Amino acid sequence: MKKILSLTLVLMLAFCFVACSGDGTTDDGLIRIGFAQVGAESDWRVANTNSMKETFTEAAGYDLQLVDCQEKHENQISAVSDFIAQEVDYIIIAAVQEDGWDQVLGEAKAADIPVILMDRTINTSDDNWVAWTGGNFLQEGKDAMTWLNGFLEEEGIADQPMQILHMQGQMGSSAQLGRTKGIEEGVAANANLSILAQQSGAFNKEKGKEVMESWLATYAGEDNLILIAENDDMAYGAIEAMEAIGIAPGKDIYIVSFDSSKLALQTVIDGKINCTVECNPLLAPAVKVIIDTLEAGGTPNKQEYVVEEFFDIKNAEERLETRQF
Repeated sequence: MKKILSLTLVLMLAFCFVACSGDGTTDDGLIRIGFAQVGAESDWRVANTNSMKETFTEAAGYDLQLVDCQEKHENQISAVSDFIAQEVDYIIIAAVQEDGWDQVLGEAKAADIPVILMDRTINTSDDNWVAWTGGNFLQEGKDAMTWLNGFLEEEGIADQPMQILHMQGQMGSSAQLGRTKGIEEGVAANANLSILAQQSGAFNKEKGKEVMESWLATYAGEDNLILIAENDDMAYGAIEAMEAIGIAPGKDIYIVSFDSSKLALQTVIDGKINCTVECNPLLAPAVKVIIDTLEAGGTPNKQEYVVEEFFDIKNAEERLETRQF
């Protein structure tokens, strides 16, 4: 009887070892991923979330736990803490804001859970995260100003004073900080450009409409106005505000936006947005490469920018049908 009991105990321990071990997998063989997403504030964010859901499926060998953090930093901290407690294999963060990450990411590091940053960067020790992938927000801002300078030249008005209504994104996010810096540097480099007003629309259509309504009440009589909105959704809201009082977007007020969704390209074709600067939301395949590299025992690139461009009336129509978001 003792021999039988001993043999049974050995078999149970062996089964437990096989079931509970296995480099980054659960006992069902799935790689467990905790994803703290900003929210669903824009078409871009929804496309980004869908990219993750379509890539990290159970059929592909993953258990994706996605938390919509509703654009609140404290919700993200709570989500990451929960992921640590659940002992997930990887934590992915698209950060609401850059600051305030040291403690919770230190806890993830102590728990030996790799943290992957997607889309937005954060201010913390490089030791607290293994890799980042996303767009170059500073370059996006610079690209917007490069396009604008060329456009004003083509319109024959580059020597005229132009006034910019600068609608910023969610304040403190790396997307806002990078784009704002690129825009402000471009304005400073051109004596004929000035920023007339600067306010956050929080990357949200309704907030963008609200901000634009306020600006129009104050500045509608000003000449040579340009709206630079740090995402497409805010531009859509601003367009509604303009059209409600008979101002033609893209004509009476030139518009530059960011993200370049399919709807934005169509809005360029319709003549209501003059240029949209791309920020690619389909980042899940790049995140998967990072995880695959780690699973194989390799070291992924610390930072990996995705390729981006901008679209105006010259190229929007030819690219519309191939747009994936």
